[in-house]
Amino acid sequence: MPSRPTRPSGSSRLRPTLRAVLSALQGPVPLSREQAMGATERLAATTSLLSSVEHLARRREHRSSRMNEWAISRDAYARYNRPFRKLLDLASDERTHRALHAGRVAASAALILPGNGRWRGAATLYLGVSGALLYPGERYGTDGSDQASTMVQTVTGLARLAPSSRTQDALIWYVALQGNLSYLISGWVKLLGPDWRSGAALAGVMRTRTYGHEGVWKLAHRHPRTTRALVYGVLGLECLFPVLYLRGGRLTRPVLGGAVLFHLANGYVMGLGRFLPAFAAMHPMVAYTSTPRSHPAAAGRDDTMPAAVALLAAGGAAVLGTVAAARRLRVTDTPHGGTAVTTRHGNELSVQGTLDGRSTDPVVVFVHGLGACPAYFAWIARAFGADRPWLMYNRAGYGPSRRRADGEFTLEESVDDLVDLVEAAVPEGRQVALMGHSLGGEISRRAAVRLGSRVNSVIYVDSSHPGQLTRSAQQGATAPRIGEGLRTMAISLRLGFGSLMRTPDPVANLPEQVRDKVRMEFADSRVWTAAVREWKAVEQDFPSFTGPLDALDTHALVLSAQRTVDRDPDHLLMHKDLADAHHGDRTVRSAVIEGADHDGILTDPQYAAATLRHLLAFLADTAAREPEARPGLPAGTEPSGLTAASEENR
Repeated sequence: MPSRPTRPSGSSRLRPTLRAVLSALQGPVPLSREQAMGATERLAATTSLLSSVEHLARRREHRSSRMNEWAISRDAYARYNRPFRKLLDLASDERTHRALHAGRVAASAALILPGNGRWRGAATLYLGVSGALLYPGERYGTDGSDQASTMVQTVTGLARLAPSSRTQDALIWYVALQGNLSYLISGWVKLLGPDWRSGAALAGVMRTRTYGHEGVWKLAHRHPRTTRALVYGVLGLECLFPVLYLRGGRLTRPVLGGAVLFHLANGYVMGLGRFLPAFAAMHPMVAYTSTPRSHPAAAGRDDTMPAAVALLAAGGAAVLGTVAAARRLRVTDTPHGGTAVTTRHGNELSVQGTLDGRSTDPVVVFVHGLGACPAYFAWIARAFGADRPWLMYNRAGYGPSRRRADGEFTLEESVDDLVDLVEAAVPEGRQVALMGHSLGGEISRRAAVRLGSRVNSVIYVDSSHPGQLTRSAQQGATAPRIGEGLRTMAISLRLGFGSLMRTPDPVANLPEQVRDKVRMEFADSRVWTAAVREWKAVEQDFPSFTGPLDALDTHALVLSAQRTVDRDPDHLLMHKDLADAHHGDRTVRSAVIEGADHDGILTDPQYAAATLRHLLAFLADTAAREPEARPGLPAGTEPSGLTAASEENR
């Protein structure tokens, strides 16, 4: 008698279904070249359509007295050549502006419709070029979606019009690589921030007025572990985005699906609705390039572009590494006429200046700020020349100065170094005037307490205050972003990207004799690594300050940059605290340098001249109040190497 067949168990019946689901969720997204271009065109056109309709509906914002008034915005393009400025003037004219956007609406609507004609290339290229022309006059109100669309549409339009499939594939690869970079850079930059790694950044963003969402913030605050897991998932998606090219594109569907869900969530929660079609417009080209060439959809695809990019990247890395090594040798080279002082911590400080035994005037010691360099005082030192004694030095870790200290860095280490520098480099009996910029002002104030009668005066130049992170809501809120920015710069430059760095405006305004050397210092990671170390110490030190400031029996000059105190009025009150800390029958003055910003108060020749006028008048008045009986020093007692002005600051 035949046996009755056994029924499969429930788990056995589920296995084929589960395998089918997993199979559907894995594998490449096989799009042909034509399908990839068509899908990209339509998604990017959706972004342009939404953007242009929005701008036409809100065209009043481009009239006079509005944030995007071109008469004001055009100043940012003053350094460009005249024909280009004329083109931007034409594009930003109100009638031209409306016509360009109307044309973008028509072109976008047409591109969303079916069709594969070459006219699509011309329409897509028009959207890219017009977007680039409109951007300068619409910087306020645009976002990353508009910039991404401009790039995608320009390249896709060229690809559609290209005469050969090899050129089309090269341009498609370009968009795909840009898409990978957009996720990679976003993810790794977030990963550098401790707030993102801890999961706190998401809750912080949800509390903002611009991108926040009260309901999501409450959930994130109530469920921190879930929030952290969600953040880790997003970071993993972005940082590992290129894994979809591995194993024949097996992970293409889950990675692209996760990216779409990510943009959908951003659109709903943060109001970034245009980000979905803008960044998803790169996905079809990513799908096409990640499909194995053995698949019929990608048969005949030319992959020369990624190989060429890899070769160029390897060659570029070698060149950047060589340039960085040569730059480091120049940055750490002791300046001509300089010397070195070893402090109690073993730190070796590079010192230069003018100092002899013929004058009894106080020696002006320049103390630079965080993430800056002594050459910020170059205009002042140049005006002093050899007639007035001065010293400038690099703090430990900056430029040629070496940090040899063991253990965790604190601000007191820098104070100790400054005290030791004065004791070693300035002959006994000579007084000093400590002139500190930014954090250098706070270091000078603390050193003055320790040096006592050796200090004639303290000159604060837009100085830091130990209570600024707690007394100023603005500075307390921006402190985490400062640290994150410094860390990003330090890591980028350690990777050899210094040659790609744009010259900072303060450096471009310095005297020509020092400009190249300072440009190299800022393109080297040492400045930024030292700044990260100091900023970490500031964040640990300043919040513990409860006041009042230590009383000082010295003269004082407090100079504030107008833009600093206009942006943060609390800072002006803290600068008053610095002046009030100087007691006794002493000269105490305060002044605001009109128009100056935090760095420009020293580096911009116009504002440096105003700073110099206040400084010279102050030094003259304080010298007149000093007793005549103070004896000078015999010639020949000055420290070696400090008898003449450095050639770089003469």
